[in-house]
Amino acid sequence: MRPHGAGTGGGGVGRRKAGAAAAAASREWMVVPASGPARVEEAGKHAVMARTGLPARDLRVLDPLLSYPSTILGRERAIVVNLERVKALITAAEVLLPNSKDPAFARFVRDLQSRVLASSSDQAAELTDMEGESSAVASPFPVPSSSKGHEVEMTKKTTAVVPEMTSSTSMPNLAIAKDGNTKVLPFEFRALEVCLESACRSLEEETSTLEQEAYPALDELTSKISTLNLERVRQIKSRLVAISGRVQKVRDELEHLLDDEMDMAEMYLTEKLTQQEFSEASSRVEVDDPSQTEEDRDEEYRSEPDGSNGSFIGYKPNIEELEMLLEAYFVQIDGTLNKLSHLREYVDDTEDYINIMLDDKQNQLLQMGVMLSTATVVITAGVAVVGLFGMNIGISLYNPATEEETRAANRKFWETTFGTVAGCMILYIIAMGWGKRSGLLQ
Repeated sequence: MRPHGAGTGGGGVGRRKAGAAAAAASREWMVVPASGPARVEEAGKHAVMARTGLPARDLRVLDPLLSYPSTILGRERAIVVNLERVKALITAAEVLLPNSKDPAFARFVRDLQSRVLASSSDQAAELTDMEGESSAVASPFPVPSSSKGHEVEMTKKTTAVVPEMTSSTSMPNLAIAKDGNTKVLPFEFRALEVCLESACRSLEEETSTLEQEAYPALDELTSKISTLNLERVRQIKSRLVAISGRVQKVRDELEHLLDDEMDMAEMYLTEKLTQQEFSEASSRVEVDDPSQTEEDRDEEYRSEPDGSNGSFIGYKPNIEELEMLLEAYFVQIDGTLNKLSHLREYVDDTEDYINIMLDDKQNQLLQMGVMLSTATVVITAGVAVVGLFGMNIGISLYNPATEEETRAANRKFWETTFGTVAGCMILYIIAMGWGKRSGLLQ
């Protein structure tokens, strides 16, 4: 039998492993509510799933250890945003952001909070006379049944904060003008706009920085081809390919949303929540009204959207305002992609120009090689003449008997030498003339 002390130690190890696993499953989230300051909360995956109604596969999109392309997902109670460095879960009342120590993240949180608070202040001033008519929206978030400490704490904060925030955000509060009329955007679209603006601004800044470095480097390469300049252009081209791919992914995602009306309709969280409450209130009134027959109730029930399970079958909100919002940032990201395309064309033109210059240099080297080869052949002819005279054969030219024969021998030697050199030069000139006439040389 196992000793009691050993069993106790094994249980302690198991508890420590379980605690470590629970701590690993939890993470810090920056919560930006519709009203009030941002705060940091620690929550596990199950608590976030219960708070937002998202499946686990959607939360994996925000995992920093995994690489996912740019994605915007519209779900029943939340919008999942993964655009470049911007990762967010947007509900009808708050935004959940994976906490980070990146300075760009702090800047994004400040922009998001300032935009939300400014819009809330504008709405409070506009709706002062309508407070008696507006009704509070109940919290869309169920209380999780988890027994873990951090999840219970998050649940308590959620149930205490969300009703207060939803009551102040039951109506959208960002005004847009169209045809002289003023309409306000819901909270989720204001948060989505900040996410899109941050992603587009980040890509635009990287593109501008790349342009400032690329054009001077390319111009310098055309003026002077060197190893250092070629290496700089190679690095710039690598960055250009990477940024172009990221911009293209964001553009494709926005284009996909604009082409799919159902996906855009899913992103109307506040309107779906209001419609669900209206449907429930109508159902209660119908049940309490004794004057209606069962057939009338069935007819009205079939004509209303089904909000009991969150599906809202047959409910199609007016997506024009979201379409205008996405279209604006689609145009902006498309402009950034056009800048990168122009830069890519400039790089390709520079490469073509460099290749032409290198081909010209190569042609010049080939011509020089042909000239040197021709000169070698001609000189070889002169060497052959020298070799003939260098043979060890006894002739009278090498053994003059008198002074007159010596002078004659010297004269013949110089005549032969100059004749050989002149013959080689004539042969070289003839060879060069034939090469240029035939087009082999320039």
